[in-house]
Amino acid sequence: MTREVTHVTHPDDNCRPATSWRRAISAFQAWRTRRQEHAPPTSDTGSPAPEPVPGANTLWRMRTTVQDEPGSLAALCAALAGQRVDILSLQTHPLATGTVDEFLLRGPAGLPASEVTAAVESAGGTDTWIERADAHDLVDAPTRVLGLAARTALDAAELPLALRQLLGRCTIRSRPAPAGGGRATGGVPVEGALDDTVMRLRGPEGGVITVERPYLPFTPTEFARARALVELDARLGPRLPHGRDVLTLAEGSDITVRRADTRDREAARAMHERCSAGTLRLRYHGPVGDADRYLNHLLSPRYGRTLAVQTASGRVVGLGHLLWDGDETEVALLVEDTWQRRGVGAELLRRLVGMAVDAGCSSVYAVTQASNTGMVAAMRGLGLPLDYQVEEGTLVITARLGEAVVTAAAEELGSTSAP
Repeated sequence: MTREVTHVTHPDDNCRPATSWRRAISAFQAWRTRRQEHAPPTSDTGSPAPEPVPGANTLWRMRTTVQDEPGSLAALCAALAGQRVDILSLQTHPLATGTVDEFLLRGPAGLPASEVTAAVESAGGTDTWIERADAHDLVDAPTRVLGLAARTALDAAELPLALRQLLGRCTIRSRPAPAGGGRATGGVPVEGALDDTVMRLRGPEGGVITVERPYLPFTPTEFARARALVELDARLGPRLPHGRDVLTLAEGSDITVRRADTRDREAARAMHERCSAGTLRLRYHGPVGDADRYLNHLLSPRYGRTLAVQTASGRVVGLGHLLWDGDETEVALLVEDTWQRRGVGAELLRRLVGMAVDAGCSSVYAVTQASNTGMVAAMRGLGLPLDYQVEEGTLVITARLGEAVVTAAAEELGSTSAP
């Protein structure tokens, strides 16, 4: 059982508790920059070509820009038919000077993407982009959007995930409104702003949501869909799934695990006041003066999901955070001193990983100190492949959630992934 764990990504420098914390984060950011993968090129994903199998097919997602004039789409379809490529679905995204056509294609397994692109461009398509698709892409766009809206309606923390599923591989960052009730509009109009590969939307609480997709420009149609999801979220207000689990620890105490948000700020602040300086120092990599300055960020569903552990009397004694950090995901824990070494942290960590699996994350990372043997043991206890990186006393542990691992973890965690 770990006593305390990782730092979290705070919305601005005013929330950072100590210089030592800044040094730790600087080291981690340098490490992450070196290992960050770039988006695929606009022409292809770079995926290795599969071995040809007689009768096998490959699914592709493709976009190309065509002139908005009679016969342009017919020429495109004829070019694809010449390559024995079937069109399974088609969406059109009108532009001021043309149309972006988005296709779901099925072609022979041995047909390379470059030949599909060449055929399309010979028929008048420009700015063509293509990547491998899978069975999930067979769902038509209206059905997919309605499903994402339903998920968002049930849980405010689903908004960033819904935007990512709607728009594909992209980086989503939320900037909160400044303290004092101001609005962090940054020049963003009420209706939002679209600039090629970047869109900015007014956040439901007054901040700004920025979505970036460097490898593929956004269309006005995609912008309108994203804005509609954000507006739905704003109209529905704060909401969380109401489920909760009552568990009996090995030593006999009953605890309840449930989702938490900013409405639990006072209970979380009281728990921080009961924690020792050593526990807080290891959790936040330095002394913590005022929890109120960053608890709003930690508990906000805009930046991730929070689990709270409370006793039979209703007192919160543990918090676990799953934080969206750009296109990566962080796990962080804090357990009150008198409840450490009882399995509370391990239970929180297992559930957070289960939630990451449900969200489709490929990995989760924890930032702690090399001397924090409790956190290392808790991460090892997950039974997942781990990567370790140590810089200037800061330890970054990354748990990889590959397909086989995700399946095994989902079976093991079962209903514990969504309390």
